[in-house]
Amino acid sequence: MSLLEYEAKFSELNPNRRHGNTSPHKIAMLLAVMDLIESGSLQENRIYFDRQLKDAFTKRFNELKSEADRDNPHLPYYHLHTSGFWHHQVNPGQRESYKTMSASGASAIDQHIAYAYLDEELFELLQNFTVRKLLTSALDRNFAITETSRKSILGSNNHWNWLECEAIVQDYFVMLDKEFKREPYSKADHRRALLTKLNNRSEGSIEYKHQNISAVLVELNLPYISGYKPASNYQKDLKQAVLAHLAKTETSSKPITQYADSSPISTFEEINWKSVLDTEAPARVNSTNDQFGRPYLATKPNYAQREARNRQLGKIGEAFVIEYEKFRLTEAGRPDLAMKVEWTSKAEGDGLGYDIRSFDPYLDEPLFLEVKATNSGKYQPFYITDRELDFSREHAAQYKLYRVYEMKSHPRLFILRGAVDDHVHLRPRSFEARFS
Repeated sequence: MSLLEYEAKFSELNPNRRHGNTSPHKIAMLLAVMDLIESGSLQENRIYFDRQLKDAFTKRFNELKSEADRDNPHLPYYHLHTSGFWHHQVNPGQRESYKTMSASGASAIDQHIAYAYLDEELFELLQNFTVRKLLTSALDRNFAITETSRKSILGSNNHWNWLECEAIVQDYFVMLDKEFKREPYSKADHRRALLTKLNNRSEGSIEYKHQNISAVLVELNLPYISGYKPASNYQKDLKQAVLAHLAKTETSSKPITQYADSSPISTFEEINWKSVLDTEAPARVNSTNDQFGRPYLATKPNYAQREARNRQLGKIGEAFVIEYEKFRLTEAGRPDLAMKVEWTSKAEGDGLGYDIRSFDPYLDEPLFLEVKATNSGKYQPFYITDRELDFSREHAAQYKLYRVYEMKSHPRLFILRGAVDDHVHLRPRSFEARFS
């Protein structure tokens, strides 16, 4: 659902209007939730009926109440479930009783409901200050926002506003889905179609924004459109728009997981081995983007991790490097060494710290090659084990990591020589749990 669709829902919340008075309870509850998000007190999409929420509700309620209104936070906590975006996690064993419950008091909430939660997409949208401001205005006595006031809130300066970010993110994922399915599409046609939805943006600025989205996806360990090289200097709103899109429905992330688990090319017969090597490995750069103080989507697929577990992808990547090494050594006039290239991980199993034993054709010295393969582009993050990292450090002079990318269509590779951490930033992703 888009921001404007949520704006309409907030504007048409249908609060209790008995006795000619608009009840402020639902509005106060939603404002309280937004306050807790803004303060950093609510970092996960679980809204507990606890003292923190009740206090935040009371503060907002007192600003809105009339003489006849009573401070009863249990009423909106229950009745908001009719909004379509507020949901209840029912306590174990209370499902049947919940169906017939009434919000007669706080005890009924405690008995039946573990916590409330919002649409995942809405929860991500509310991380953004401008979005909160717009939806707060929509809640203001439940009147719809005028076009003039909306523009005033969203802003019209050189920075892309939320609706523009939302539009370009949606367009990017349409293209990414086509790329997953290997369907033809025109980036130029997409840029031109976007011009009508944006505030006098140039095609060049649209292309750069697409590169920004690639950078966001790489940071999130997700695949990106290979033709849009990641540009990391992006605005915070853009990242939040990507997260909101991913949270929208399961269908947003399903193609991503399918692509991570899918098989790469199965034959190398049409490979032009002379054009396989990419001599420009990505440079390690320091990111200046805000890393956020909250966890990202709990349901967000970790593409790099899934690819690391895709054994078929790994094995075909290693087979690809075996064939490339034989070609390289033969081209260097050493067919004798080409015959000795060893697929070590296949012969002796994983755990040695490298996958392939090859040779330097000029020094007759062995080379230890680790292979990391991806169906995505060259900037896709990869996983490396402690053993592999230690081996790269201990045998730096004879060690190379071959990163094989775009394995789904036109595989190429670049090479990182020596200790892996000389080339990349390492982020810990798991820990050993011990009792001693």
